[in-house]
Amino acid sequence: MTELGPVARPAAPIRTGRLVLRRSEARDRAAFIELFASSEVGTYVGGPRPRAELDRTVPEVPGRRPGLFVVALEGAMIGMITLDRRDAKRPGHVRPDAAEAELGYMFLPEAWGCGYAAEACAAALDWFAGALPGEPVVLCTQTANDRSMRLAAKLGFTEVERFEEYGAEQWFGAWCPGSGPRR
Repeated sequence: MTELGPVARPAAPIRTGRLVLRRSEARDRAAFIELFASSEVGTYVGGPRPRAELDRTVPEVPGRRPGLFVVALEGAMIGMITLDRRDAKRPGHVRPDAAEAELGYMFLPEAWGCGYAAEACAAALDWFAGALPGEPVVLCTQTANDRSMRLAAKLGFTEVERFEEYGAEQWFGAWCPGSGPRR
């Protein structure tokens, strides 16, 4: 079995027709704070965090870690995508070693409804399929999050199970390279 470490990010940015997936930069700090302070964004991820706390705690260059992509439109951050290893203690797994890559995403409300999340996530999945051929990716979202449920289906994730976590019903799905539509 292959040893699975963190999901690394490619050295060069990933470019799509409209977006760039890249490492975070100091100029993204305000957008990170806005993302985590937004009540709309926080609806299905535990609620917004206090802006004053974020002003104090968000580093000068936030999000500098493997597996995190800033999604930029015309140079400005509009969201982020993460590809992290799913915590083995959480419910929902498709591998015996419970070390699946998990796709996560958050976008600023003004970017919603424009297809940016689908475009960015599809590009990240395409990169991932090339970097780690045959490895599945999982996704977990609240069943009440209609937008996220539609995006999961559009990306080609298929339902594995549902369970209760964080006080809400969760939908858990898996995607394997070549398993379905992503555009």
